[in-house]
This record gives sequence, structure tokens and C-alpha cells, in this order.
Amino acid sequence: MQQDIQALNTCVTADQVSDFLRSQPNFFEQHASLLAEIFLPSPHGGAAISLVERQQLAQRDKIRATELMLAKLIEFGEKNDISSNKVHRFSIQLIENQGLSNLQQMIAASMQQDFSVTQAVLRVWFKPNDDVKAESAIFAPVNVAFSDWVAGLIEPFCGKKSVFDDVLSASDLLSFAYIPLFKTVDKSQPFGVLMLGSQDQQRFKTDDGKMYLQRIGELISAALANHI
Repeated sequence: MQQDIQALNTCVTADQVSDFLRSQPNFFEQHASLLAEIFLPSPHGGAAISLVERQQLAQRDKIRATELMLAKLIEFGEKNDISSNKVHRFSIQLIENQGLSNLQQMIAASMQQDFSVTQAVLRVWFKPNDDVKAESAIFAPVNVAFSDWVAGLIEPFCGKKSVFDDVLSASDLLSFAYIPLFKTVDKSQPFGVLMLGSQDQQRFKTDDGKMYLQRIGELISAALANHI
């Protein structure tokens, strides 16, 4: 060991010192006095501190970082649980309200009350399986350019600009979501769209996850498929 210490007195690089300490895990145990003799700058400013104190501070910083990450994961998990429960309740309501008129009212009410959406509008451009249903507002004609645009979507579209101003007409809407509705699982051709508008500018953001919006679209698609 003495020879090893003498070797360090020669010109060595920082990497060599690092490699030496890694290869000698008992070095500071055998030279415990060095722990109190070596002083390093404090990572938080102020006077120099011993190697032991620096090590303690490093461990505390790691613990704080881990605690912060854990808190964020818990918060994210709690938000996911809340969203999952809302979608579950929405699924049950869709089963309980299979009539077309009830479906429209329930979807609009749930979007506003449960999902904090200011305005929710359904539009379907496939013909209904009953001529009487054609009088429903959801079968109102839509701009061909708009339906073609929706046909190009494979997932919900979110943004801060309304794409179809004639329907989502409230002047205080600041963020929007357009969820294509598909009759088949292969998503080859949408038969309609659920349009959502919010007064909250951050409610629907382009870079947000869209998993729950997509699931809501799939649920509504399945419920409406019986009417077209």
C-alpha cells in the first residue's frame, strides 16, 4: 500500500487517480485521517468542507432529487387515476343511454361536467339507419372540406385554433380538440367527429398525450355505430 501511495506522488492524471481509488476500495478505511484533511469547495457555495461533508451533501442532493421524481410520479399516477375513473363512468353512461337523443344530451353534459369542456358538438356525415333520425342535429350538413380534413386524421387533433368556426362558435374558446369517429377498428374512414372547445388555453395542447381523448372517441364511435 505504501508503494501505491508513493506512486501517487509522481505525475498522474485525474483518470489514473480515479482508477486507483476504484481499485482500492479500502483506501480511505486504511487512511481515515485523509477524510478530515481533504477539503473541497461546497457545492452550495461558502467555505470549503471536508470530503465527508461533501459526500453527505451529495447524498442529500440525490435523495432530494429522488423524492422530487417520486412526487411527480405519484402526482402523474393520481391524475391518471382520476381520468381513468371519469372515462369509466362515461362508458357506463353510454351503455345506459343508447337512444340517439339521450346519447347526444349525455355526451354533451358529460364533456362539460366531468371533463371541464366548455362546448361539445357531434357531427356525423354517414346516413342514419332510420330516416327519422336524420332530423337529429348531429346529422346536420358539414363543410366537405372539413369532413375531408377529418378523414385525414388517425388520432385526435388538438390546438389553439378552431378548424370549423360555424359549429364551435363561442367567442371565449381558447383551445380545441377534434376526435375522429370510426365505425371499424382499422380506422379506414371516419363517419363523424366529436368537437370540443374550452375556455382554458391549456386544456387541449398539441404536445399533450391523447390516449384518453382517443378512448373517448372509440367509445362514442361504438355507441353511434348502431344508429348509422
